[in-house]
Amino acid sequence: MHEQTTGKWNIGVGLIVMAGFMIYGFYLIYARDFAPGKEAWIAGYAVHPHFEARLAHVHGNLFAFLNIVFGYLIMTLPIGKSPAKWASALALAGLLMPLGILSEIYLGLPPILVLLGAGSIVAATVTLGVAVILMKKSPPQIDEIKGA
Repeated sequence: MHEQTTGKWNIGVGLIVMAGFMIYGFYLIYARDFAPGKEAWIAGYAVHPHFEARLAHVHGNLFAFLNIVFGYLIMTLPIGKSPAKWASALALAGLLMPLGILSEIYLGLPPILVLLGAGSIVAATVTLGVAVILMKKSPPQIDEIKGA
């Protein structure tokens, strides 16, 4: 097993990013249901930028959750140091996708961050999947993880 800090960043950053996108979701609810001019927001609900805002919210929470899961798996499965570091870094870079969607909406930036993040999360998933398939030994049992 490798050092415990590799997946720790995924879990910590994943939780913080998830909280951020939860708050953003509350803003979206406010904009749709309570804000002055909500009728105009509702009328544009299915088109840009409202559609993209919902995409950012959903993907932000999904990718944050994936980072939490990846971090836990990286910390508990004996997949080796190199694949663990690659999967960890690529999963963190995957968070560029929802952040890139927000940067398109609010800053007018090109979608390069969306593409980089999308490619990174797919690469992280493949890297972790292959590493799990190639594990030399079985994953630790629940009793071993708890230290019993």
